Order: sequence, then structure tokens, then C-alpha cells
Amino acid sequence: MRTWTGRSCLINDPEKWKTAARACKEATDLCEAQGYRLYYYNQSVTQYKVSDTTRVQLNIRNAVTDKWNAEIIWGNTNSMVEVIQRQGIVRGLDPSAKSNATPRGNLAPPLKIVELFYSDNGVPITEDKQWNYSKRFELKKATANDRYNIKEGYITAALNFNREPRFYASLGFDGGIWYGQGRFDDNDTWHVEAKKLQAQSGATEDSYSVTGYWPKKLINIKNVMTTSNYTIERYPWPVIRLADLYLLYAEALNEAEGPGPEVYKWLNLVRERAGLQSVEDSWTNYSIYSDKYKTKEGLREIIHRERTVELMFEGQRYWDLRRWKEALTELNKPITGWDIEQETEEGYYRENVLYRQLFRSRDYFWPVKENELLTNRKVVQSYGW
Repeated sequence: MRTWTGRSCLINDPEKWKTAARACKEATDLCEAQGYRLYYYNQSVTQYKVSDTTRVQLNIRNAVTDKWNAEIIWGNTNSMVEVIQRQGIVRGLDPSAKSNATPRGNLAPPLKIVELFYSDNGVPITEDKQWNYSKRFELKKATANDRYNIKEGYITAALNFNREPRFYASLGFDGGIWYGQGRFDDNDTWHVEAKKLQAQSGATEDSYSVTGYWPKKLINIKNVMTTSNYTIERYPWPVIRLADLYLLYAEALNEAEGPGPEVYKWLNLVRERAGLQSVEDSWTNYSIYSDKYKTKEGLREIIHRERTVELMFEGQRYWDLRRWKEALTELNKPITGWDIEQETEEGYYRENVLYRQLFRSRDYFWPVKENELLTNRKVVQSYGW
């Protein structure tokens, strides 16, 4: 039975969630029996030694870009991985190679995506009791304690400080450390300088990030740019990886049965790999909504955020927003970034509206082609078209 409420096009059926939970559990058991497991960076298989901070970030980056690692359940070898990496790398990450036009650096996550990542306490920055959201655009200088995430002594926005490891694993930004690209000594890494006239600001009219952020997560750490070449390590695009399956199972369990130890277990496996405390500990100790994880509605919101952050830039968010019926809200928010045409910190770190999105109720459906309607008069056009 179908209905249209303006928020949802399908009546919520608990039995379907139970069926989904059983299917996810069967898939999880089968994958684990076949040796699939969450990826952890293992320095014993490489000559490079890294800090604990960077190692956690590599847990995330390499889970996507390490070819056929044990977490990849379904990888697409026909994907445009080379193009994505050319578009996602900061042009001139090595300033001496800025004349190389192969790296484009056009992929630009907006500020609304940047804000979705948790604080270092593992909760949203809007509800962390220790994180001052109202002062997120103020300037702050990185200290020695920040050196594996932000260049020591560099001034950047407070928004970039005290964030979870997946923030630093997933995003390149002004002042941010970029591990790899020919440098694997954790004390001698590249960092981004993206304000106007700096090394990684726009080289040409079409080779820069319009927001001041880059999807570092999608760039293989072994890629190397020189003055004349950009060597790219290919990897199969992760259509499904084990963390995705764990989070789907947690979501289905919560919808079918509500919060409980089994739901928390699968969430916490993903969070532990990302260097975070458990859902229970993080929300109890740091969130202004300390009991949020104890209700189905609250845990639903947590699971949605967890999927969004863990699978960021992997092509899942658009489809998740559609099936959650949250697209009308999220895909109508303005796209904003830093004021990248400014040379000073004070000028650069101002939120700049780039354009506004438009998603309507009818966009939850695909339109039926006009030829089909003309061929068969009994065919009814999709809602709103």
C-alpha cells in the first residue's frame, strides 16, 4: 500500500525491517566466514612507520584505496578512479610541481559536509558539550599537539580543530596535513596552503577547489606528482565494503527491534576502527543529549550520521537521503565554502554562498519518458511530473 505524506512515499512496515535485518545478518555471517574483515593499516607490511594518529587515518583512507583489501566485498574495476583522483588531488601539493596540469583539484566538499563529521569526542559538533560551535569560524593557531593533523604554527579556522580522525582522513584543507604523495615520514609531510597567492590556491581558471576543501580520502597515498607527470595507483571503486554492511545491519535492527546491545555492537565496530569511543560512552559523557542513543528515534539519527561520515564521498549519501526521505531538507541547503579569493586568514575564513540546490518532492521519483506515455495511454506519469 502506498501513500504520499510529503515526507514519505511508503508506509513504514516493521516486518520489512525484520526481513532486512535477517538478510543483513546472513550477508555479514557469509562475508566474515569468507575472510572479509574491517581494514586496519598494518605497518608491518610496509617500510614506513607512522604515528598512532596517522595510522588511524590510514585505516579509513586505505579501506577505500588499498586495492582489493579484505574489506572490499564488491569493487567496480570499471569505475573512473583515475579521473576522480586527478580531480580530487590538490594541484601543486608539491609546490615545485604546480605547473603540472594533470592534477586538477576540482572536487570540492561544501561546508555543510565538513560540519557533518564528529568532534574528537565522537558526537556531532552541534551537540558536543566541550566544542564551541558558535565560534567555529574564528581563527586558531595549530600547536605541536596538532602536528599530525594541521601544520604546526599554521593559522586556520577553529572548525578544523578537535575533529574526529575521519575528518582528517577524508578532507584536505588550508593548513591540513596530507600524508603520502611521495612523503611517508610522519615528521616530513605535505600540508596545504590554499589562500589566494599561496602554493595550493587556484593555478588556472579550472584547477582549484571552490570551497577550500578536497576529498583526500579518495586519493591513494602512493600517488606521486612531479613537474611533468602524475603517477596514479588504481583501485576498484568500493561499491560495498564491510563497514557499509555493518551499518546497514545496525540500521535494520534498530528499526525492527529498537536500541540494544546488538545494534550498538555493529556501530561500535565501525567507530572503534575510526578511533572513537563507543556510542554509549560518547553520548553519555559528551553530548548535551546524553540519552539520545537509548531511543529508536535518537539512535536512528545517530546511525544516519554514522553512515554519512563513514561512507563519505563513496556515492552512498545521495541514495541514503532518498530512502530516508531526508532529501527535501538536506538537498535544499545552500552550498557554501570559504572566501577563496582572499589572501589573509581574516578574509579567507568567511562563509561564502556559492549556489543554492533545488530538490522537490517529485524528485524522489524518476519521470516516465514521454514516448512511453504516448505509446501506452494506460501508463501514468510519476508523481509531480
